[in-house]
Formats: sequence, structure tokens, C-alpha cells
Amino acid sequence: MKEQKKLKVSALKNGTVIDHIPAKNLFKVIKILGLNVINSQITFGTNLESKKLGKKAIIKISNIFFKDNQINKIILVAPEARINTIKNYKVTEKKQVQVPNVIRGIAKCVNPKCITNHEEMETKFTVISKTDVALKCLYCEKITNEEHIKIIT
Repeated sequence: MKEQKKLKVSALKNGTVIDHIPAKNLFKVIKILGLNVINSQITFGTNLESKKLGKKAIIKISNIFFKDNQINKIILVAPEARINTIKNYKVTEKKQVQVPNVIRGIAKCVNPKCITNHEEMETKFTVISKTDVALKCLYCEKITNEEHIKIIT
């Protein structure tokens, strides 16, 4: 007998779906995007089966469409995320989040002595690993891994 597929999260008429979020980082993505303070309907699922991630999370946000600079903030905690724009129940655009070579103004340096933690200035990091995200501060050269990254909100 053929196994029947079932939707684990209901369909969305208009809005944005963020898929392939590591399950452990779901609430970080919610916080980074400010979803905890918006009035739109939000549906999320976590610990869903994923061949690529093992366990993944998904977020569906009704009637909200993000600009690239907003979505780029999640690359540090969900580097394999996929963003789908939904209009009238159909996917009208698909985007794969891509970790750039340089990160600006998204994360704080973990070095308490770094100048970026004492002066009004934009943080800048060189990405030294895109799979297990690791960043090197361009000012103090401190390396930060995904586990210790602090996002500027």
C-alpha cells in the first residue's frame, strides 16, 4: 500500500513561508525577524522530518512579505533556509538564503574588548565557514562560531 502524504501545516493564501530552519534555531529566527510582535497570523512547526537537516522547522506568516535585507538577518542561524512567497495559494517566488563572504551590521562581536562594542560603528565579519557558520571580526580578528553568535536586533 502506498503511503499517503499529509500536510503537517495548513496552506497559506498570501504571505511568506520560511522553510529548512534548523529546529533548534526556530525561536531565534522568530526573534530576529520580530515575529513575536507582529499582528499577522503565524503558524510554525518544529521537529519536522528533514532529509537534509534531520529535524527542521517551518514558519508561515500570513500577509507579510519580507525584503532581502530583513531575510538576510537569519542567515547566521538558518543558512540553508528557503523563502517562498505565496500569493493566492501559489508559490510565486522561491529564494534560497545564501551566506555571503562578508557580514555587516547583523551580528555583534563576542570579544568584549572589540572596538565595535565600545564605539558607534557597524560590525563587519569575514565568513570563514558557511556550513557550520563561523565569522572572523575584521576589527579584532576574534572568531565566533554559530553557537556563540549574538544577533543585533
